[in-house]
Amino acid sequence: MHPSRNPGPIALAAVLTGVLLGMSNPAPADEPNPTPDSAGSDSAGSQSSGPALATFGGGCFWCTEAVYEETRGVASAVSGYSGGPRPNPTYEAVCTGRTGHAEVIQVAYDPEEITYAKLLEIFFLTHDPTTLNRQGADVGTQYRSVIYYHDDEQKRIAEEVKAKIDESGAYRSPIVTEISPLTAFYPAEDYHQDYFAKNPYQGYCRAVIGPKMTKYRKAFSELLK
Repeated sequence: MHPSRNPGPIALAAVLTGVLLGMSNPAPADEPNPTPDSAGSDSAGSQSSGPALATFGGGCFWCTEAVYEETRGVASAVSGYSGGPRPNPTYEAVCTGRTGHAEVIQVAYDPEEITYAKLLEIFFLTHDPTTLNRQGADVGTQYRSVIYYHDDEQKRIAEEVKAKIDESGAYRSPIVTEISPLTAFYPAEDYHQDYFAKNPYQGYCRAVIGPKMTKYRKAFSELLK
């Protein structure tokens, strides 16, 4: 977030909550979707049981993963790559910005405890959705703001939330978040998983993720595990 251009986290959370409460149907039931295996998946079809899934890219996946891992109703948040045509991309390849992939997380959650709309509220609060292909010092298409929807209902909700937040003036610049269908999700290498929890004193974690988590915990204290 950039306090010089956007409101503080608690004020913004209040605006976003108001936006969602004003939607005609902010919390419809989510249909569960499959978790692609480590080789990726060609589609995001339905399955008969299991948690619902959501896939978001909000810059460095270490940051986004840390936020959702602390959120009540979230069973897991897995860092990975989506959006590019190349199968099984590596971190080194994605970092070049030439594979077309974005750093994303895939969230498995219980819609009885937390709705997809609430996950989107968290998403829009915890990164800057107004900067194209950039989050702070992280620059490149791999850091783009993106929502990969798993079904038509998620698409509808994502488009409505994005439009309502834009109309509300919560951000002083237009939201540039991409909304696209999920075609494949590739889990990142093991050392990227739970990165903040395992490396809280690493330089990037202390300088970037730590302050982000402090803001999140203040704005969404009622949602913490």
